[in-house]
Amino acid sequence: MSGEDKKTPPIIVSAEALKRFTRDVFVRMGMSEAHATTVAEVVVWANLRGVDSHGVTRVPRYVEWIEAGVVNPRPDISVVTETAASVLIEADRAAGPVAMTTAMEAAMRKARDTGVGLALVRATTHTAALGHYTQAAAHEGMAAVALAGSIPNMAYHGALAAGVSTSPISIAVPGGSRGPVVLDMATGIVSLGRLVQARRSGQPIPEGWALDQDGKPTTDPRHAEIPLPMAGPKGSGLALMIELITSVLVSNPILAETVGKPAKGRRHRQNGLVLAIDIARYSDPAAFGREVERLVAALKALPHEPGVEILIPGERGAREFEQRSRAGIPLPRATRDELDSMAERLGVPPLARD
Repeated sequence: MSGEDKKTPPIIVSAEALKRFTRDVFVRMGMSEAHATTVAEVVVWANLRGVDSHGVTRVPRYVEWIEAGVVNPRPDISVVTETAASVLIEADRAAGPVAMTTAMEAAMRKARDTGVGLALVRATTHTAALGHYTQAAAHEGMAAVALAGSIPNMAYHGALAAGVSTSPISIAVPGGSRGPVVLDMATGIVSLGRLVQARRSGQPIPEGWALDQDGKPTTDPRHAEIPLPMAGPKGSGLALMIELITSVLVSNPILAETVGKPAKGRRHRQNGLVLAIDIARYSDPAAFGREVERLVAALKALPHEPGVEILIPGERGAREFEQRSRAGIPLPRATRDELDSMAERLGVPPLARD
């Protein structure tokens, strides 16, 4: 962290205060009350889980996109194609949380009717933390998968320039008394949001995380522009396949139209996919939950190094959610100042302090 950030402790804000503030911002930007509330729920959920790179720090960027015409605050979301088990949704540049929430609700409806439901999302924007949508399905007794494809911002393995997106993926299942097991990850070794956070704090990043704009490795967050793929060819290969199954499949290609072209003037675009599986159609939900718990217990009982805890996907986030729900969400000074400045410019009530 920078010297200033070390001397300045974060402010603590309740989740409800953050939700009200975020909702008010997007209502002012022209969203309906329902859509603004959805966006607020999704981004604050990320803060509660400790995924601050996808929390309210994104709000000013979303506002900029609305002002630039990238995000449509009043989208005409429609169904283009529908089958017994699937639906293709035209999002009309809706905010990602709105489009993906709509998609997961549609996928779950299909799953209740046929056992499996697929929803494809065409032409949305930043989808936020995908774990929000898969966890919501898991709470409804579903196993769920969510994917998102976007513009090139990550190096393809072996390349010194951005060729694919840090395309995220989330998988969640109900987990019995422990709650859902939720995997939520990007295909990059680090997300762009984490790089932005490091840039704001001035904290050096580890070797092997990113390249600068000239394709050279860097540990300086001020120059880190291009994340590297996790596990080299595995990460970039997964990102490529996500583009093919989300964007090319719905006739809205993103990467092929932007790879190798100047980033200046490039408009943010995303497509998404969600899959819901009704567990009750294939096994007893209670037995499924017990088997999840049995496997988790077996994994946690494995030998491990002293001082090392074996963690299950989503376990750390669930603990953070409980702690921050009780004690509030810490906001760094830089984030607080940016939100205050935005609120003043937009004429909305400032973020309440606890």
